[in-house]
Amino acid sequence: MSNLLNISPSPHTHGSDTTKKLMYGVVIALIPSLITSIIYFGTGAIIVTSSAIISCILFEYLIQRYILKKPVSIIDGSALVTGMLLAFNLPSNIPVFMVVLGSLVAIGIAKMTFGGLGNNPFNPALVGRVFMLISFPVQMTSWPVPSGFKTGYLDAVTGATPLSIIKEGIKNGEPLSELMKKVPDTMDLLIGKMGGSMGEVAALALLLGFVWLLYKKIITWHIPVSIIATIALFTTIHWLFNPETSAGPVFHILTGGVLLGAIFMATDYVTSPMNPKAMIIYGIGIGFLTVIIRIYGAFPEGVSFAILIMNAFVPLMNAYIKPKRFGEEVKNG
Repeated sequence: MSNLLNISPSPHTHGSDTTKKLMYGVVIALIPSLITSIIYFGTGAIIVTSSAIISCILFEYLIQRYILKKPVSIIDGSALVTGMLLAFNLPSNIPVFMVVLGSLVAIGIAKMTFGGLGNNPFNPALVGRVFMLISFPVQMTSWPVPSGFKTGYLDAVTGATPLSIIKEGIKNGEPLSELMKKVPDTMDLLIGKMGGSMGEVAALALLLGFVWLLYKKIITWHIPVSIIATIALFTTIHWLFNPETSAGPVFHILTGGVLLGAIFMATDYVTSPMNPKAMIIYGIGIGFLTVIIRIYGAFPEGVSFAILIMNAFVPLMNAYIKPKRFGEEVKNG
């Protein structure tokens, strides 16, 4: 009986990497974006990020220690990553109590209710973010204008995001050529000089993190590239057929949460597929849904909803989209 195998939750992989090593690798990849957000949003970025990280770690500890009564695993870094990603999806002027509530939903409901890391079907940070968007729509759509440390935390000057400007303008019948004059140019979008959440305003910093994740083999290219390529394809088609009512692909990729979602959230080990073919299908689904929501939906942004919807299909993909079994006979003809 001593040779019994222990079956643990997915993902199942063999190698020298540990959960702790992988999670802290993600934290390192997020540091350039964190630094950029602090430069742009100052005190607010520090307060919101610290609040999300501390509350996520605290809730995981309390739930594991006193409710589930199981060994505490906060040192594995997963709660830290959830806190950082949740903060990156929030305005830098949102009240701390709302951040704490979002952390409670992310950790307590989206993660620990299902048994903890490896069991949750949906990305915890995105569940927390969507909960906050539904519960506090005004605060979650009041985006501070980048101004560094010039203004305080709660009295930051707010403004519309580039996506909101375009969507509302088109809805009101304004020509796209005039609307594009109201939004940052491509260079400003790259360096993050625009309103939005902390994770939306640092395209170059996010791409730097992407390079790090690929270099350390923490993620593969399949999901991020398939998401970005799909968004580029469908926004190009829409732009070519409706040049006065649709922005081009570069604008769609560099604005909103596309890069943050594609690189850091859709690639979550637990809630994404396990083989390359399924990863590409998963990424295409996210990209397609993002475009549909952005262009035809009520919200100017659709990345969070798209990822959560595709999270629900991951068990099906893992069950039916599998690599060829080792030693499987190949039938000719």
